[in-house]
Amino acid sequence: MNSPSKSFKISIPSLIDNINIVESFIENACDENKISEDIYGNILIAVTEAVNNAIKHGNKEDRKKLVDLEMESSEQKVTFKIEDEGNGFDFKHLNDPTSPENLEEEGGRGIFLMKHLSDEVNFLEEGRKVELTFYIL
Repeated sequence: MNSPSKSFKISIPSLIDNINIVESFIENACDENKISEDIYGNILIAVTEAVNNAIKHGNKEDRKKLVDLEMESSEQKVTFKIEDEGNGFDFKHLNDPTSPENLEEEGGRGIFLMKHLSDEVNFLEEGRKVELTFYIL
């Protein structure tokens, strides 16, 4: 018997301090869906990284611009959708943060983390939207 999918959504102004709200949202969503601790840790890091990128790089910390965060869940998986109001970015040509010439660089690790902690990562709308999927079975 399939249980219906659930969806939760919030929108936050583009302020780094609002990561606290995102962490609470993730915690509540994971509790609601009885997600195990090991998957919860991956979700927390990957989703906060995506929101952080949306705030800093997408919306350039413009508090008038919003970041939308949505979570959809079913019995098999949970998907987080993070969308900003920025111009997007070229997600097809990213530097590898683990290659020797990039090890000293400040940024570039967020998407790397998202790809390694999530089961699926999809960039949509020229990179303004990212979907992170985690299988929970």
